[in-house]
Amino acid sequence: MLDEFIKKAWDIQNALEKRVKRIGKGKYGRVFKMARHPEPEEYTKTAEICGIGIFIIGFIGFLIMLIATHLAPWIAEQLGI
Repeated sequence: MLDEFIKKAWDIQNALEKRVKRIGKGKYGRVFKMARHPEPEEYTKTAEICGIGIFIIGFIGFLIMLIATHLAPWIAEQLGI
């Protein structure tokens, strides 16, 4: 029983090691080889653009909330609904 457990453990360990060795050689290997860390200027520009996008999406959501809470009841009241 203990021998079977140890054999299964070794099989699992060998399978994991084979998977790790294939990481750089599979279909994503070329992407990993081309990947690099961004330069500080590139990182700053990306962060600024993402921040502007988050602000714009938040502002649009705020406008929708204002329309739904203030303008829609006023329109319904004017239409007599």
